[in-house]
Amino acid sequence: MSDRITSNPSILCGKPVIRGTRISVELIMEWLASGASREEILRSYSHLTAEDIEAAVGYAAAQSNQ
Repeated sequence: MSDRITSNPSILCGKPVIRGTRISVELIMEWLASGASREEILRSYSHLTAEDIEAAVGYAAAQSNQ
């Protein structure tokens, strides 16, 4: 996991999330897959940063290569 992505069995059943939030990598990927821009995601979740989104994309990419 990156320093921005974490997993805890007591948070969202252990799904990878952005550290300090309950926003899952899966949710960010769903937003992007539906055509949302990174800017739209940042407007919807003002406590996220562009680096958080990039970390989620990087994490998802790394998982798809396993």
